[in-house]
Amino acid sequence: MARLYRRTLKEKKGAPPGTLVYTGNVQVKTHITVCEYDESKAVESEITDPRDFQVYKDDPAVSWINVSGLGQVELVSRMGECFELHPLVLEDILNTDQRPKLEDYEKYIYIVFKNLTLRDGQINYEQISLILGSDFLISFMESDNEILRSLRERIRLGRGRVRKMGPDFLAYCILDMVVDNYFAVLEHLGEDLEVLEERLLDVSANPSAREIQNLKRTLLLMRKSVWPMREVVVKLERRESGLLRAGTEYFLRDLYDHTIQVVDTLETFRDMLSGLMDIYLSTMSNRLNVVMKTLTVITTIFMPLTFLAGLYGMNFHHMPELDWKYGYPAILTVMASIGGSMYFMFKKRGWL
Repeated sequence: MARLYRRTLKEKKGAPPGTLVYTGNVQVKTHITVCEYDESKAVESEITDPRDFQVYKDDPAVSWINVSGLGQVELVSRMGECFELHPLVLEDILNTDQRPKLEDYEKYIYIVFKNLTLRDGQINYEQISLILGSDFLISFMESDNEILRSLRERIRLGRGRVRKMGPDFLAYCILDMVVDNYFAVLEHLGEDLEVLEERLLDVSANPSAREIQNLKRTLLLMRKSVWPMREVVVKLERRESGLLRAGTEYFLRDLYDHTIQVVDTLETFRDMLSGLMDIYLSTMSNRLNVVMKTLTVITTIFMPLTFLAGLYGMNFHHMPELDWKYGYPAILTVMASIGGSMYFMFKKRGWL
């Protein structure tokens, strides 16, 4: 996957603006579905012929065109020609390393953001692009995401107010579901932080700095995806474009509050992680101090014993103790007394 990503980036290097090259790692067949709906009905279908796009462009009902899989660049290009999308917009759609942003092209609004999901305890990043028109919404995804399946179900069964509103409300629903995924990911990261904190405070555990660094890198990547989302929602809430209808701003205001809550939680986690790193460094320093203290005490106890052993190991001829019958047990008794006295003194002072 990484090799493919590097290869596609190499193809784009030096290419003129508007060159369409898919830079993502997800290689799935392009699948296009259409959901036409109004307050009374909802009709779903699939598109295989690019010439069918024009029918949905001029349809008075709301048309939601979802493109799953961006590997077929030619199909995306034909769709751009049908809906008169700017070449730079198509380039941004296929370049999956975009920063979340919103661009107003008068006839349509281009929105790009990151969707975060949990799979087997790992966070997956996927780029979603939206083209919001007067009576249509086009969503471009790298794969068939489950969050859109639940939204299709709501439209199919007429739940909520989606079928009563326009495509701008549909765009809000997608953004709201993505932000809800952020909360699920944050809950997972919060649990990891609690477990890591307990391990740091547990003397028997032995956490490594790599674990803290990996979690820090995850938070930084998530912040890169979430922080610009606030700017996107602010621009939508201002309703500077005529494509945003009255009544949607209340929902966008609620979405803005949720986005701010996600950003604040991320900043809190970053502060907690910095505190955990300080705790880790303090713990390692304390452990080192304990080891050094133990070694120092042992060295201090053996210093006088080593002196006595060295003194009576010189073997001079005029040393009366060498010829004394009880010299050997006497010196052992003295050495044991000195070592024992020093040990109990250190123990009493809490140095051991």
